[in-house]
Amino acid sequence: MADTRRSSSSVWRSRNEQATFTHSLVIGAAPQRVLDAFFDPADLAAWWRPSRSVTTPRLFGAYALQWATSDYRDEVLGPLGGTFHGTVVEYTAGQEFLVADAFWLPPEGEPIGPMALEVVCESHTTERALQPATLLRVAQKGYEESERWTRYYDVLRIGLRRALDTLKLHLEQNG
Repeated sequence: MADTRRSSSSVWRSRNEQATFTHSLVIGAAPQRVLDAFFDPADLAAWWRPSRSVTTPRLFGAYALQWATSDYRDEVLGPLGGTFHGTVVEYTAGQEFLVADAFWLPPEGEPIGPMALEVVCESHTTERALQPATLLRVAQKGYEESERWTRYYDVLRIGLRRALDTLKLHLEQNG
């Protein structure tokens, strides 16, 4: 039987100037419900906490999230928050989507990008076979050899993993 607490994350850097953030976890909800939570403004506000979002679950749809500027000031990136935006270039209802040409526009400084954000949802069997479950895999790719990109992935690894853990709690408690 699978462990519903299974999760993993990593950041990979190589000499060919690429990095990838990946994180996987099992969520006690159906794949369609999990995927919908990446597009529904109320769900996004509950788990990823943007102040605004425009997300369109279809080919060539917009995917934009904006966060308030943080009081915290990172030594390399400056204040956090800002806007993440890209274009949905692949979408399969209840299964997956891919956002390409994605950029993070920080409150100060130059944009970081281009990147790609990939989300895959697969049905998963748990000890409670009567309850639907999803293996969620999230990957963000794109890298340029610089201190800002390296620090971006350091911050992303912590922040996005926390957000995905909050997504799990949100969906399992609220359906």
